[in-house]
Amino acid sequence: MAAGDIPSIDMQDFPRQFRRLREACEEWGCFRVVNHSIPPSLLSEMKSVVGSLLDLPLEVKRRNTDVIAGSGYMAPSKVNPLYEALGLYDMASHQAVDAFCSQLDASPHQRETIKIYAKAVQELAMDIGNKLAETMGLGGDLFKEWPCQFRINKYNFTPETVGSPGVQIHTDSSFLTILQDDENVGGLEVMDKSGAFVAVDPMPGTLLVNLGDIATVWSNGRLCNVKHRVQCKEAAVRLSIASFLLGPKDAAVEAPPELVDSEHPRLFVPVTYEDYRKLRLSTKLQAGEALALVRVDS
Repeated sequence: MAAGDIPSIDMQDFPRQFRRLREACEEWGCFRVVNHSIPPSLLSEMKSVVGSLLDLPLEVKRRNTDVIAGSGYMAPSKVNPLYEALGLYDMASHQAVDAFCSQLDASPHQRETIKIYAKAVQELAMDIGNKLAETMGLGGDLFKEWPCQFRINKYNFTPETVGSPGVQIHTDSSFLTILQDDENVGGLEVMDKSGAFVAVDPMPGTLLVNLGDIATVWSNGRLCNVKHRVQCKEAAVRLSIASFLLGPKDAAVEAPPELVDSEHPRLFVPVTYEDYRKLRLSTKLQAGEALALVRVDS
């Protein structure tokens, strides 16, 4: 299959795109977003900031500590030796953004860029989430209190690592992810319904949206949690920015009553995002298999 098979959603073409959005989320669990609200200049500036932060000395990057499990600095590991990341939990919180910037001695310009970017991506995540809910007949600002986390990623690809995995096969634990991928260096692949991997080639100015495990729980199994991975295709540094709409901070995630009926009985027990995240980490079930542990019949 070709990269062109990944569905594209034009954010300026609603309501005509509602059916296409629903189909993309059920069949693929991912789609490209075009004509979105984030200016190309901001995407470019944020990538520059990300590159600078990930080039900081290790002792500085290690100050980026966890707020929730796995939300801070991730050093290269045996499982993912070519990958490292910095993280910020709760992008909508000015206090959290300031703390992240202070940990890394961000300059005033870098700090301002991160704040503007965080606000823009948070708003886009809310817009996409609400449009997706609308395709299911649900209204209101359903995800307003759900925190967003972002992770800035660096892959140190060398000639010797071409053909190696940059990140192993996984699903995201979150509801949805907005990914600003590297516009020059490819490597991202998503799994289609047949189990084949499809390359998601760089397309400057677009963003990729992935649905995660929490979307499957919330939708009572209707939405696909897409498996994906990163492969080393060339000797180059690859940078990406992933922003995750997680789940309610304290309340449990469960399917709204409108999505449960005699034909669609409740599939999953209510579970908080934090408990589900811990379950995935403790069991090392990172590719959606942990959902079986929160099924009603498990």
